[in-house]
Amino acid sequence: MNKEELIQKWLDHDLNAQELEAFKQLEDYTALRKLDANLKYFKAPEYNTSENLEQVLRTIQSKKQKKTNWLPTAIKIAAIFVICFSVYFYTTTLDTTINTLASQKQSVALPDNSIAELNAMSTLVFNESDWTDHREVSLEGEAFFKVAKGSQFDVRTEDGIISVLGTQFNIKQRDNYFEVICYEGKVAVTYDTTITKLLPGDSFFVLDGKLMTTEKENQSVPSWLQNQSRFKSLPYREVIAEFERQHNVFISLENIDDSQLFTGSFTHNDIEIALKSITLPLHLTYSKTDNIITLKRE
Repeated sequence: MNKEELIQKWLDHDLNAQELEAFKQLEDYTALRKLDANLKYFKAPEYNTSENLEQVLRTIQSKKQKKTNWLPTAIKIAAIFVICFSVYFYTTTLDTTINTLASQKQSVALPDNSIAELNAMSTLVFNESDWTDHREVSLEGEAFFKVAKGSQFDVRTEDGIISVLGTQFNIKQRDNYFEVICYEGKVAVTYDTTITKLLPGDSFFVLDGKLMTTEKENQSVPSWLQNQSRFKSLPYREVIAEFERQHNVFISLENIDDSQLFTGSFTHNDIEIALKSITLPLHLTYSKTDNIITLKRE
């Protein structure tokens, strides 16, 4: 199937599992996802253009002299009207998009004073003009939310929707990885049309399409807010991916099984200490060339 057919089927929400994987491999995948997220909020204000244009023309006609050619004037006024309407429409429907780079974190204040803490290589999108009626954001990556009390607050991700009233929770949505942890209040996670409610300490975790069981969370905030990434019995590839995001490097594995499970942590503040933390437990060695790190078995 060619690129255009894949994109068309994606727009029609008609991709099967195999076609979805092929779609994710497209070089335009990230741009298409961001475009799709932005268009979710693209809604024009109710405005009857035809009715208002007709009113303008009637006003011009009532004032015209018998020998006055009013058509060019009407066209100019209509053109000005269309331009003004377009400017108004653009400025009132424009989304706010925040992106973080590798090794970057950012705190975002939302219109209702809710706070979103973005982890590295994440994207948050929201519409301020529509916020009073719809407290809703779109997320790709990982973020910790402190939601102000009020109407329902929704976080939309590629894998599911998280809905709350006022609470604190963390969402991590990466390739084949979807995790929601509730730290305060109550969280409702919609995944594959099924709604799961989480209380403080509860987690909802899907890895490679499989729902995983997790232990009770006993931390008050996610570890990444304290500049540390922690893992418990997770595939080594997830450790490597997070290391690359936090330290802005590329890691190459030689003769290493990246599906083996890893339990441990690494710091975001010191790359040398971090490298030892992810290599010594598995008896691996490493070498560095610029921002490329190669891991080998001893």
